[in-house]
Amino acid sequence: MAKEMLKGNIAIAEAAVRAGVEAYFGYPITPQTELLEHMSKRMVELKRVFLQAESEVAAINMVYGAACTGVRVMTSSSSPGFSLMQEGLSYIAGSDLPCVVVDVMRGGPGLGNILPSQGDYFQITRSAGHGDYHPIVLAPSSVQEAIDLTTLAFDLADQYRHIVIVAADGLIGQMMEPAELPPMQSVRTDRPDWALTGADGRQPNSIASFYLKAEEEEAFNQKIQDRLHEIRDAEQRFIEYYTDDCELLVVGYGSAGRIALSAVQAARDKGMKVGLFRPLTLWPFPEKRLSELTDVVGACLVVEMSAGQMIEDVRLATGGQIPVGFYGRMGGVIPMPDEILQAITTHCRQLKHCEGAFTPLERVNS
Repeated sequence: MAKEMLKGNIAIAEAAVRAGVEAYFGYPITPQTELLEHMSKRMVELKRVFLQAESEVAAINMVYGAACTGVRVMTSSSSPGFSLMQEGLSYIAGSDLPCVVVDVMRGGPGLGNILPSQGDYFQITRSAGHGDYHPIVLAPSSVQEAIDLTTLAFDLADQYRHIVIVAADGLIGQMMEPAELPPMQSVRTDRPDWALTGADGRQPNSIASFYLKAEEEEAFNQKIQDRLHEIRDAEQRFIEYYTDDCELLVVGYGSAGRIALSAVQAARDKGMKVGLFRPLTLWPFPEKRLSELTDVVGACLVVEMSAGQMIEDVRLATGGQIPVGFYGRMGGVIPMPDEILQAITTHCRQLKHCEGAFTPLERVNS
């Protein structure tokens, strides 16, 4: 199929349609509203379910109900709206149900603004609701990756019977670039054996997140933990650049990782031995590969569109073996390549290893 110019929000929506989503429930909030608008047209055209709920709280509970029937279901929102979904997400997790949630992150805290941010990292990776639970979190850095990871999100949700979050930001949601959409999948006609589809000819199913006895709740939690261990082993995804010889490793995801790549390439043009590690899964965080790279690099520089949240996972993965620096912008300010290049240059000077990072005089004085 040929590439076409697509806005990120539209691309995510159409990718979900082509992945066979049967029901969408949502509420408009910038900068993801075009996603909802596209779904309002396409889902009706295809005689699937679309409903604009009265709030994000209502939308996530509608997702909960639809997920109980075993259909492919999703919602989308942006940071303040996603915050309102936390209780519903916990109920979905506590009922062992699959669904897909798209979070197009914006500036905060509070109402904040409609500009791109990555300030949702903690709430999307640490739990997405109360309880001992992690959703799978996928982080695209381009419109094409947004398409590909949205398609993957539905497959992972079904495979693990799990919540999957596609964590974009306002830049990805609003940008336009050439991308290729996947072919249309047929809506599934079969339903999983756990689904609430009517009990004619079989024992009735029961779906709930309510366990009065502590031992029963613990047993259910242990089942979740076993699944999380399986996901953690199998689903760590990342892309790395120039890691064969790098001595400073830049770590960034989504838009920040994409912009950092330009800075890394500029640094290498200046002779600095710099590489980039870009997580595609924020949970499970790709700790195994990052830990391996810790054995060969001298330091990490984390770049985020926040005050520093993913940096905690980088520090855990590197285990205190190497210095971990940080460069971030907040409140919807996008870090520019020249700013990141300056941070790279500063950290290379501190390392005293990256070739080309110093003039001869600086080397003598250092």
